[in-house]
Amino acid sequence: MVYIGIFGHLSSVEELQNSQNYLSSEVYSSDHVLLGKYYLQNRTNVHYNDLPEHLSEALVATEDVRFYVHKGIDKRSALRVVFKSILLQNKSSGGGSTIHQQLAKNLFPRKQHSVLTMPVNKFREMILAVRLDKAFTKKDILELYLNTVSFGENTYGIETASHRFFNKLPKNLKIEESALLVGMLKGTNTYNPRLNPERSRTRRNLVLSQMLKYDYLNKNTADSLCSLPLELDYINLSHNEGLAPYFREHLRMTLLEWARNNPKTDGNQYNIYTDGLKIYTTINTDLQKYAEEAMKTQMAHLQAIFDQQWKNKTPFGKSSSFIIHTLENTKQYKSLKQKGLSREEIIQELNVPKKMKIFTWQGMKEVEMSPYDSVAYYQRFLHSGILSMEAKTGYIRAWVGGINSEYFKYDHVISKRQAGSTFKPIIYSAALKNGHDPCSYIPNDSVTYSAYNNWTPKNSHGGYGGYYSMKGALTHSVNTISVKLLKETGINEVIEFSKQLGIKGELPEVLSLALGTGEVSLREMVQAYSIFLNEGKVVEPVFLRRIEDKFGNVLYEGEPVISAPLIDPHDALAMIEMMKGVVDNGTASSLRSVYGFDNELAGKTGTTQNNTDGWFIGYTPVLITGVWVGGDYPIVRFRYGGYGQGASAALPIWARYMQKIYRNPLYKYSKNLSFQIPEEVIEEVDCEDYLESLRDRSWRRKLKRPGFFQKLFNKKKH
Repeated sequence: MVYIGIFGHLSSVEELQNSQNYLSSEVYSSDHVLLGKYYLQNRTNVHYNDLPEHLSEALVATEDVRFYVHKGIDKRSALRVVFKSILLQNKSSGGGSTIHQQLAKNLFPRKQHSVLTMPVNKFREMILAVRLDKAFTKKDILELYLNTVSFGENTYGIETASHRFFNKLPKNLKIEESALLVGMLKGTNTYNPRLNPERSRTRRNLVLSQMLKYDYLNKNTADSLCSLPLELDYINLSHNEGLAPYFREHLRMTLLEWARNNPKTDGNQYNIYTDGLKIYTTINTDLQKYAEEAMKTQMAHLQAIFDQQWKNKTPFGKSSSFIIHTLENTKQYKSLKQKGLSREEIIQELNVPKKMKIFTWQGMKEVEMSPYDSVAYYQRFLHSGILSMEAKTGYIRAWVGGINSEYFKYDHVISKRQAGSTFKPIIYSAALKNGHDPCSYIPNDSVTYSAYNNWTPKNSHGGYGGYYSMKGALTHSVNTISVKLLKETGINEVIEFSKQLGIKGELPEVLSLALGTGEVSLREMVQAYSIFLNEGKVVEPVFLRRIEDKFGNVLYEGEPVISAPLIDPHDALAMIEMMKGVVDNGTASSLRSVYGFDNELAGKTGTTQNNTDGWFIGYTPVLITGVWVGGDYPIVRFRYGGYGQGASAALPIWARYMQKIYRNPLYKYSKNLSFQIPEEVIEEVDCEDYLESLRDRSWRRKLKRPGFFQKLFNKKKH
């Protein structure tokens, strides 16, 4: 009855040869490091030639000593199975299944057939075992088995297990490591070396003794290996662990969109969880690690100051409405609502304390806390986003979306916040494009704009009077000058220019746009700043380089997308020279005085009202790196002091990140690179930053600047 299919279809030899299993899709960095996987079953395949011989020997010696002589069923063991497992219904008898039969069970999981469950499944596996032996060679059987067997922890296949427990490829396994993994197959939880190290070591030594018994090892080797302690290098690449978790989640959503729009030749969609795709990204593991480390150091420091300032008070006041609004978006609240509880009953339920683990910068902490209080606790945290892009190619080298992806899901690389003064270089670029002379002096007076609700822009330093050049105003982030440049250039012109740079959101058609009141993402700002290092062209960020199917066929290749010139290359270089002044003498000068950088750098700090958002976008001749720091909600900010300013909150992360890069011998050379700004561009912006009076101008130096009269003539003509 089993043979003719009464209890379910039995695959033929031909069907077995075409059998498929779920394969994890793997995500790789640009330097060929596995960043993570997308899977239903965490499994990848490895070829027999890439397996060490001692692994197969350990498996055969332990699980099926007559593997090479039988045809799928070991007759001696089969008799024991018939009497003990089938007739006596002894489920723990074991010892009868060949590797072929175990493979059949891996490929076709057992089903329930009432009282006939045991005999039906055993006979199914025997029949399939014989067919497997006809369909495949012995090497193929071992390869299939080792690629499908479970090692527990939702880990399938030897490659995944080898990486999980020893952080290496199977071909690099030592004999004792192979013995340990084979030993786990007896009981993946019982002999898990992480959970039960002593049991695992005992089981490993039993496998080694089996290898000795069947002449795969000599006695001296077996004895020496048995004396070794367990040594694991445990790596669990879960969705919230490992490098770049926020990036991997953003990539996942991108891949799902790609799969919807790029079907297979048969019309079916690719499945990123089961099709075994190889996904190659632009992330550099060194730079990603440096960015995450720099962020954690600074954010732990800032959080300690923040907590000290607020102590027993809350940034969101005494009102509970803010917390309740946040609670309403949690799974717990929605689950209780589905059960029919009223709003008041749900709040009461969520105020009951219970044991839980919470995130702290000192490590996980077990506390007794209600869900209501935990929401209030987590809303006190400051957050950060970092995006580092290779300027010429647009390749994203580091992406840090937040401080901990398990507890904080919001990705601050793509979230939108007010840009503060980091928006000013966009206005200055538009002004240059519109013909503004970088050395024409602009009065730093306080002006009330009646057409804009009698708004009076204020300088953060509170000083007025005198005159600034463009470079001087940008260096010292003078608000009054930025507003005048915006008004002179035209608000709509600046907004249109911003869209060309890649800023997609709606920008307010008001003069306060000059102070960065428009909401933008870190990704958009880093893209916009690429115009300066690319001769007036904008490079779109690229993070996905290539997708291959499980056979190595290329399904997608990502290439840099570069715009046509949006500003004159001369003006782009002039902006770099101006932003060098921000680092040398302006709001980012701590890069020189505190952090000791002596190479060519440029950038811009940014701070929004009440120190809510702190920004720094800095660049070298190679990298553009943007950093944002703030609360999830604008009301979460420091009570006093300048800790939330871009120069105090975001710039230190950038500085530590770049310090780590320059210490690495692989990247140290980049510290000596230059922006290569021509002398005539330097001379064009080389005028005094600030004048008390226009009579102080050095007209002689200005008249000597190349092209001055021609530019003046063109401006008058315009």
